[in-house]
Amino acid sequence: MLQRIFVFIFLFHLSFILSAQNYSDSTKIFQRLEYLMENQKMYVKNREDKLDKLKQEAKSLEADQNLFFQKNYEIFENYKKFDSDAALTYITLCQKLAPANNDSLHTVIQLDLAWVYSTIGRYIEASKLLHEISPAGLGNKLLAKYYDTYSSFYSHYGQSNNRQEYYQASERYRDSLLQVLPKSSLEYRTTIAIKTLFNGSREDAKKQFFKLWTESQKDLEQRALLSYFISLIYKYEKNTADQLYYLAVSASADIEMANRDNASFHDLALTYYDKQDFDRAFRYIEKAIDDAMLCKVRYRIIEGTSSYPIINAAYQQKINSQNKQLIALVVVVSILLVGVIIGLIVIYRQVQHLRRIRSELSGTNQQLRSLNTEINQTNLKLSESNHIKEEYIAQFFDMCSSYIDKMEDIRKALLKKASNHQWEAIREQLKSTQMEEREIQQLYINFDRIFLNLYPTFVDEFNALLQEDEKIYPKKNELLNTELRIFALIRLGIDDSVKIASFLRYSLRTVYNYRTKVRNKAAGHRDDFEASVCQIATIDRP
Repeated sequence: MLQRIFVFIFLFHLSFILSAQNYSDSTKIFQRLEYLMENQKMYVKNREDKLDKLKQEAKSLEADQNLFFQKNYEIFENYKKFDSDAALTYITLCQKLAPANNDSLHTVIQLDLAWVYSTIGRYIEASKLLHEISPAGLGNKLLAKYYDTYSSFYSHYGQSNNRQEYYQASERYRDSLLQVLPKSSLEYRTTIAIKTLFNGSREDAKKQFFKLWTESQKDLEQRALLSYFISLIYKYEKNTADQLYYLAVSASADIEMANRDNASFHDLALTYYDKQDFDRAFRYIEKAIDDAMLCKVRYRIIEGTSSYPIINAAYQQKINSQNKQLIALVVVVSILLVGVIIGLIVIYRQVQHLRRIRSELSGTNQQLRSLNTEINQTNLKLSESNHIKEEYIAQFFDMCSSYIDKMEDIRKALLKKASNHQWEAIREQLKSTQMEEREIQQLYINFDRIFLNLYPTFVDEFNALLQEDEKIYPKKNELLNTELRIFALIRLGIDDSVKIASFLRYSLRTVYNYRTKVRNKAAGHRDDFEASVCQIATIDRP
């Protein structure tokens, strides 16, 4: 009993692993198919590039009729399942190029032409060409092509009008084909597997197809063909998952080959329609019809367009249903949104009210801070102004006292000279400007000393406003030079050039030129220079 339980658990676990593996493989192949569909233009471009190259090669071989024929026949082979009209053009050209004395070659071309005619729906011309060929004198290789072309002709004809008698005729010619094919050939083994499947022996057919499948992994054309017929087996077994897997493998190979004459996409569309996956069904039927139209394959066009209305109707019904659901959802969301908007409006108004109150409080606080700042600045300016006044008043009284003493000394000297009748000496003394120049220099020295006592860092901070190579420093025996003295007066609030000129005993033009020259040396904007000067230095208070 215990042994049976272990066996059951093992089998259950094994089936679970195999199921997971199958799911993973199926997911990968459909991801691969989606990628290929998104990039199918690349594979079409590869086919077109190959055809362009073959055409260039053919053009270079025009002088050699045999090689020219072979190259054009190769172009035809590449067009067969890509563009039937172009294939017809090139097989017709080959018919003209084929040597007149080569009957076998003409038969091959006639069979190819009949195959193309049956593909594009010109069944009367195809039938006429086939009836013109007598199988009696054909070798096995040509006879195999003859039977294969006839089988394809009736298969195409049957797919166009869905008449069972043509399918039966196709099978009869398939039987004849099997009689002449070498039994070891791939074509024989593939054909007998197809025959076995259509005879209803699905298990035998499955074994044959899977054996061929393992031998033909690198052959895209064989992979597409074998995968399609394996999918038919799973369709008959109602194994939809495996059916879809092999249809996807077949469809992927068709895209990689740029094979537009395919059945895989049509069958994928119908299978997904049965599964009620109308989105995929619609995409695949569109792909099937696009390929058929581009390749101009009549029976594929009929096949696709007959299924399209059913799939499209189901797809549109689904879209309409989704639209109705979307509209209902939009209505519900709109109602909820209106409620949310009303709530937000109420909240917004409350927030705005609170914000307004906070703003008013903030504004009041800001005004108070601003007023406090202004008061502090005013107090600072008053303090600075008072300090300047105190400093200059003290110096003023000191200078006045000094000037009174000097005036008294001059009076006494002049009186003494007048008493001694030294009129010429008095005249010379009054005429001399030495005393004035000496007093002006003394005025500069006193101003410089008092100013630097108030603003000890003025020179360094002033130079910080100038360009690196335009710094202004007083000479060794100077406290301030002319430029520094002019801007020292500006720092004290005297910015009128007339007053500056009067105070320093310079002409108005001289003061203007000095101011302009220094402004041009500014490190920043020249128009802001003097305002910056007014902000530099601090009063050194005891």
